Amino acid sequence: MGFRKALKNGLIKMSEVAQELRAQVQHFYTLTNQLPHHMDGHQHVHVLPEIRHVFAQVLYEFGIRYTRMPIEPGLRHCSWLEQHLMDFYMNVEQDALNSIDVFKNHKIRWPDAYIGLSTMGKNASLSTIQFAIENAISAGESTSNIAHEDHLVSSASSSPEHRALTVELMVHPGYPSIPEEGGCGEGPDDFSQSLDRVQELNILKNPELLKYYKRRNIQLCAFKDL
Repeated sequence: MGFRKALKNGLIKMSEVAQELRAQVQHFYTLTNQLPHHMDGHQHVHVLPEIRHVFAQVLYEFGIRYTRMPIEPGLRHCSWLEQHLMDFYMNVEQDALNSIDVFKNHKIRWPDAYIGLSTMGKNASLSTIQFAIENAISAGESTSNIAHEDHLVSSASSSPEHRALTVELMVHPGYPSIPEEGGCGEGPDDFSQSLDRVQELNILKNPELLKYYKRRNIQLCAFKDL
């Protein structure tokens, strides 16, 4: 049974969710001698009802300042997405919108824009990534900085018109997982075992994409740089 179905059926105890989240943060600290710069949930479960409150509280306790807000500008116009994926992404977006106040109340922040739903796996290409980035830039330029000041992040200066726009690009580069090894809970899922991860890896290394970043004055960075 998937996590979402179990949650809907009332089979998930929030006390156990909190216990697991704390254990993961503590294990990360044991391995790296530092706290993570940001946290999110596999397949965006951190924005699900009930979960979002526990997740926010744990991040607040540990002083982890950043998370993912999976709301992708222009997603509805991505005609290449299969309907079942679009339906799932729309549900994720609604859950994310419902999480904004919860995260803000716990002083959790996120980049100005998020992209990656429309460019995942087999849908990763130069054209789809550029389309997603341009949508994010357009949305950022047309949005009032004052109205969204509470949940926007890094500023290039104190003047809003000179403020840098931050965009998270969700990616899964790598190689197919070995069946029955690794994964989350019940082993690697179909995506982890597919060549879709290689597709993302090759696109992200494509010199044409790097040239595009340079033309658009895009600086690659990590959450620790925000």
